Amino acid sequence: MKVNTQSVNFNANSTLMQFVQTRMNKLDAFYDKVISSDVYLKVENTSSKENKIVEIKLHVPKDKYVIKKQCRSFEEAVDSACRSLERKLKKRKEKMRVHH
Repeated sequence: MKVNTQSVNFNANSTLMQFVQTRMNKLDAFYDKVISSDVYLKVENTSSKENKIVEIKLHVPKDKYVIKKQCRSFEEAVDSACRSLERKLKKRKEKMRVHH
C-alpha cells in the first residue's frame, strides 16, 4: 500500500516513519483493495501531555475513511487509529461478502 506520511510543525524521525509504514501495511491483511493512505502527524501546542495527533485518510474503491486520534505518543495514536481502521475494513469486507 502507498502510504503518504506528513509531519506538521516538526520533523518526524525515520524510526517513527518506519513504524507508521509497518503498521499501515498490516491493514492489507484486513482488506486487500486499499488504494492508498495519507497519514498526518501533528503536535498540538497545549500544556496537555496528550498533544500528539494522528489523522489517517484511507482510500478504498468508491470510499474514504478518516480517523483522527490524539494520544501521548505518535506510536500510541497510530496504533489506536489503525485498530479503528481494522474494524471498519472488516465491516466493509463483510458487507462485500453479503452482496456477492
